[in-house]
Amino acid sequence: MVKRYVADASLLVVTLIWGTTFVLVQDAIRAIPVLLFLSLRFAIGGVLLLIPTLTMPRLRRELASPAVWIHGSLLGFWLGAGYALQTFGLLYTTAAQSGFITGLCVVLVPLLAWVILRQRTPIAAWIGVLIAAGGLYLLAHTRSGSVNVGDALTFLCAIAFAIQIVYVGKYAPRHHPLPLAAVQIMGVGMLSMVASVVTGIHPMQYGPELTSSTVLWSLAICTVLATVLAYFAQTSFQKFTTPTRTALIFATEPVFAAIATYLWTPERLTAVAWAGCGLILLGMLFAEFGDRYLRRADSGPGTV
Repeated sequence: MVKRYVADASLLVVTLIWGTTFVLVQDAIRAIPVLLFLSLRFAIGGVLLLIPTLTMPRLRRELASPAVWIHGSLLGFWLGAGYALQTFGLLYTTAAQSGFITGLCVVLVPLLAWVILRQRTPIAAWIGVLIAAGGLYLLAHTRSGSVNVGDALTFLCAIAFAIQIVYVGKYAPRHHPLPLAAVQIMGVGMLSMVASVVTGIHPMQYGPELTSSTVLWSLAICTVLATVLAYFAQTSFQKFTTPTRTALIFATEPVFAAIATYLWTPERLTAVAWAGCGLILLGMLFAEFGDRYLRRADSGPGTV
């Protein structure tokens, strides 16, 4: 019981960190290219996770196992895809809307768990998807009546993050969290570096920007808190709590993103956009708790 409460509290702190870093990332990628920011963030994060892994004999032995590299690389691929899509999306949409659309991964998790792991998907999850899709429609049509490319990229990012969460649930119990997190984060860094080189982006071109306080501050917080500590915590604690509680905790990320945007930037959502955000959050919550409500409704009046 204590482990579950500690796990829930730790995942809530992780979610708060992820939600509040939307604004920091948006500021940083106005100064340097997206792929350069991701390369630095995850390469440094991977090294910081690898150092303690190599200092412990037991973890060094696990790091030599092909399984941890296969599973960690798979997690790193989907995590890297998610962050690339999310960060490119932030070039075209607001931090608050990005947070809410990214939060759709919470609704998508049970659906993808059914596709990938053949786990049963409750009817409430399907209803939650429809509700959240209505919210996405309102968000996407608050600007000129057309779908914004940033919103579309962020929705694809939500799918990638949902797949990563499903596979973390599958592989985290099989490995120590430190080497698994290290391989995952290094995988994201390597993918970002390769993409950066292929597209002709070189760090030396952005010397003044890289040394600016905005970029350094964003990199420090995103690397240490939102990458190293956050993903070590996820691989450590997700196995100690239930999928429903984990999904509900992650559902608060867009709320933290919206609060951070309101407090730290001049961006403001329209009433229609807030209604869309509300529907997305409602869809997330219904996907988690709707089954309980539907069972009570089926049992008829007088049920306690």
